[in-house]
Amino acid sequence: MSSSLDAINRDFSETGFSKNPQALIEWALTQGERAICTTNFRPFEAVILHMVTQVRPDMPIVWMDSGYNTEATYQLADELITRLNLNMVSYIPKRTRAHREALEGPMPGIDDSRHAAFTQEVKIEPFERALSEMRPDVWFTALRAEDTPERAKMQPVSRNSDGLVKVAPVLHWSAKEMYQYLQAHDLPNNFDYFDPTKVEEKRECGLHLQH
Repeated sequence: MSSSLDAINRDFSETGFSKNPQALIEWALTQGERAICTTNFRPFEAVILHMVTQVRPDMPIVWMDSGYNTEATYQLADELITRLNLNMVSYIPKRTRAHREALEGPMPGIDDSRHAAFTQEVKIEPFERALSEMRPDVWFTALRAEDTPERAKMQPVSRNSDGLVKVAPVLHWSAKEMYQYLQAHDLPNNFDYFDPTKVEEKRECGLHLQH
């Protein structure tokens, strides 16, 4: 299987395929029967949500809602759910934010030894629960190489040890290209975003390194 993925990634990078992510999405949907797209409603997220739902309108859109999002993020989520008629599937931590903070206080900083457990509780465990319950075979994500050094090393298409095909159609897109897509399709955006598991913009939370 790796050789075929190598060929797809090579074609995607060398033939201008990266400028046509819709074609990659269409190809990826032939590789399985249970496709999902994850979202966190961060800046430019409307791009991937619009792209995948143009090809498959009823695709499940999976949101791991940590409970720590900004008001603007929740407002953007509500607008996009309505505008794009998203088939939303939300996964939340087993404890509410109020419950966790009543026992352990505010979220720990990234230098706090408790931060790894916090990340596991509010993001990774809900995602792993989503994988276990939904059993997807294709996973679309809005990862971009510009985001972090780790993502710059990733390929547009990969397969994990469980056989899940992970597809990043806009991996090689710049912020300018993302902005232009939003403008062309009259899609909303929001920069008032905060991920408590990453904290710093160029820091990985671990989810995409584990999966």
